[in-house]
Amino acid sequence: MAMIDLDKMLEKIKDTQWSLSDVDWDAPGAELITPEQWPKLKAFMADLMWIEHVGARAFAAMAKKAPDDTLRQIYTYFHAEEQRHANAEMALMKRWGMLEDGELPEPNNNLRLVIEWLDRFADDQPIYVLGTVVPMLEIALDGALCKFLLDTVDDPVCHQAFELINGDEARHLGVGFSVMEMQGHGRTYIDLVRMTAQLMDPRLILGIASYFPLLNKMRDNIVEMGLPEEKLYEAMRKFEKIGGRTEDGRRNPWFQIIKHHGRFVVDRKKRFYHAPIDALVKVADLIPRKAFPAVPSWVKEITYQPTA
Repeated sequence: MAMIDLDKMLEKIKDTQWSLSDVDWDAPGAELITPEQWPKLKAFMADLMWIEHVGARAFAAMAKKAPDDTLRQIYTYFHAEEQRHANAEMALMKRWGMLEDGELPEPNNNLRLVIEWLDRFADDQPIYVLGTVVPMLEIALDGALCKFLLDTVDDPVCHQAFELINGDEARHLGVGFSVMEMQGHGRTYIDLVRMTAQLMDPRLILGIASYFPLLNKMRDNIVEMGLPEEKLYEAMRKFEKIGGRTEDGRRNPWFQIIKHHGRFVVDRKKRFYHAPIDALVKVADLIPRKAFPAVPSWVKEITYQPTA
């Protein structure tokens, strides 16, 4: 499959922008959320909203390292789009009576650790690191979570909002996988070794130490909501299938790293992996909220108000 034309993609992105004001947040349907759904759905939506904003911060970092102006502009749009997705999900929470005026949902501790890492170190990471991790998060967590939400929630406004969100996400994935292929194209053996050597960076090791437990934590939360684990794993396997569709994609060492890690994640029989990662999830849950630093300033850009 040929890589996408990034100039044409940029024009398409510009032509498909939308705002929260395009959705009638007061339309009928909010009453379709059942009392049984409400408590777990509130926690689910808070996690989903924060995952979107994690993606926004990653795209902001990638825009700074983009190799050309077209990709820089694309990532800048994607940054704004992920923020808008988070805002739309907060607007749904507000519609369903899950937020008071001015209230911001609390991220779970694993997400809070990832947010802290992004705030400190994301701008220092090479683009090929975040450029591989972000598509995995989008296809595995975002994709599985959004599909599950639409399968279980009958509110038509929720479906309208996610039709807009999913259109953006499709473009994010298209660009993400094409960039992964570009990063593998024409690389020499020395280039590939240098890319892999980034694993020794202590800052990246800290990021891995927060990323691995996040995947297991989200798995636990999804299962608690009622989504079969296999559905999440099907989404994760899409990363391997799409990312490895070309020789250039397969040549990207970070695709190979993330692919093999994904295989560990989906195989619960690999206790040597899951036992320590599940333990880290439990340890993170024990961290008192007051032990975390102040929430990064970019978090304050989140709002459920129907603005652009």
